[in-house]
Amino acid sequence: MFENVSWTSHPACWTRHELLERDDWSWELESSQVSELLSAVQRCKDYWHRPYEMTRASFKLDGLARILATVQERLEHGPGLAVIRGLPLDAWTEDQAACAFWGLSLYVGTPVSQSSGGDRIFHVRDERLPKGHPQARGPSSNRRLSFHTDRCDVIGFLCLRQAAEGGKNDVVSSLRLYTELCQTRPDWVETLAKPFLYQRHNVDRGNDRPYYELPVFSSQAGHFACFLLRVLIERAYAAADTPQMSALQREALDGLESLAESKKLRHEFHQSRGDLVLLNNLVTLHRRTEFHDPPDASLRRHLLRIWLSVPNSRPLDPRFEPAFGATEAGVIRGGMKPVERG
Repeated sequence: MFENVSWTSHPACWTRHELLERDDWSWELESSQVSELLSAVQRCKDYWHRPYEMTRASFKLDGLARILATVQERLEHGPGLAVIRGLPLDAWTEDQAACAFWGLSLYVGTPVSQSSGGDRIFHVRDERLPKGHPQARGPSSNRRLSFHTDRCDVIGFLCLRQAAEGGKNDVVSSLRLYTELCQTRPDWVETLAKPFLYQRHNVDRGNDRPYYELPVFSSQAGHFACFLLRVLIERAYAAADTPQMSALQREALDGLESLAESKKLRHEFHQSRGDLVLLNNLVTLHRRTEFHDPPDASLRRHLLRIWLSVPNSRPLDPRFEPAFGATEAGVIRGGMKPVERG
């Protein structure tokens, strides 16, 4: 099923305590780096209202570029997460903050579309859409999200404003979950390494496949990968034209999520205003708790999200092709195919 590879000593195979003992995933911006970032955003004022047109060459960085090169390496070959704190949001408008977010992200990877509309910066906030609305999705609500991955190599979040109550984040090493289950429930591992049905997302209108199939756990050329978005799995098996989920499949998914809940394994944190968080989707799972906002829309929780394809990515199991578009290492992959308007 898997190559004869031991991942127990891999830097991405961590417990909460082990992660907090390390210093290879968190940075606090110094005053000189803040000044460098402010200058970069000011030089790119022509792109404040159209950040997608900005290139890495336009957003010139020096010291920060070296930090971001390290971030890129640690996401793929280290713990699989990075936190950069202290972005000077009080000095910027929302458009300028998005410009900074886009520019910094270009030093990590290539942004890919997060919807059929071609959105490459997504606003994570409670849009208060009614149930069944065609644009309704988890990050557009205030509800609790389960542990999951997204359709990209790396996901990034910039916190513009936290919730008045709730909205805490959890991240867990999916590689650690795998190694733990190998010891305790190899039957679950075997089940999770077989394909599960996923229903096409309601905002993925550029995809002509009503379903795709992906394993939760996989490996390719000695590289581990995990993919999980249970809401789409449940929708797929609830459809009239698909088989029912087996008892063992459901037990394995429930067991995986229960293990991810362990306080020993998951790292809980509260992303503060000005924090930039980046996660490797292939070696981590993430979620957030339910949150509550004040009535004033200007005070509501608001994060910016980006999906990145990174140039130092790992090869993926060929079964990822329907969801990611390509599986070779280092190629641009992931995201949703935009639909031409008009």
